[in-house]
Amino acid sequence: MSRTAILFLAAALAGCGVPRIPGVTPYKMEVQQGNFVSQDMVAQLKAGMSKDQVRSTLGTPLLIDIFHGERWDYVYSRELPNGAREQRKLVVFFEDGKLVRVDGDVVPAGAGR
Repeated sequence: MSRTAILFLAAALAGCGVPRIPGVTPYKMEVQQGNFVSQDMVAQLKAGMSKDQVRSTLGTPLLIDIFHGERWDYVYSRELPNGAREQRKLVVFFEDGKLVRVDGDVVPAGAGR
């Protein structure tokens, strides 16, 4: 067999994938994207807080829309090694630079909607 044929055959077989060994599973990494916002973090939010205070409590928002400067979006998604997906969204609303409302999946008790 010529070298070209051997290289072509090796390249074709490389695309077939890795053989599976019974009882051995490949490592799957947990993939996290966005800002993780816990219930405790949200519970620290109080109406009237400044944008800097909110940023200090929750971190930098994932999305600040230039058309909606008084709204910050915190989006979080996580894919576990078993394939399960967790997704959360928190929206913080300001008026004149002060916190007025929190909405989304993780909301503090007694927060106005």
